[in-house]
Amino acid sequence: MTVEVERLYKLDSDKPLKAFADVVIGDVLVKSLRVVEGEKGLYVTMPKSQGKDGKWYSTVSLVDKSMHSALQSIVLEAYNS
Repeated sequence: MTVEVERLYKLDSDKPLKAFADVVIGDVLVKSLRVVEGEKGLYVTMPKSQGKDGKWYSTVSLVDKSMHSALQSIVLEAYNS
């Protein structure tokens, strides 16, 4: 399955959120992944939406951990280039 970054929008901020990315996985476009700087470095989070209860919930989840790892590598490579 092919994975490629469709769009990457870097933010110029001192906050932990560093960028938004849209990624194509096969024939599916996943919008609004986030590149975040944490205590252990940069990582990628899936899109989220706020529920009526005020909590945030993931709108996309990857079941296969190796797919998540590959996706994170591809997005961080695009962010760093």
